[in-house]
Amino acid sequence: MNKSELVENIAKKTGLSLKDANASVSAFMGIIKESLGNGDPVVLVGFGSFVVRDRAARTGHNPRTGETLNIPAVKVPAFRPGKSLKDAVNK
Repeated sequence: MNKSELVENIAKKTGLSLKDANASVSAFMGIIKESLGNGDPVVLVGFGSFVVRDRAARTGHNPRTGETLNIPAVKVPAFRPGKSLKDAVNK
């Protein structure tokens, strides 16, 4: 499912117009980006948690030349599914 399909489904289930449903989905995604950008997790009980994880610096290799590269440490977004989401997927 892509964003436009999600917006259509939300509009059907809630009775909102497509414009209002799109604004809601965009606001939701913006709030998650902003919170994760500040380093704060977003916890949706029963669904899951969006968190920021630290990825350590490491050494890599250029496959073309074989040259050793230093890959710097970065922060990456991650999602941890909640129990009810796991149960829904595994039923």
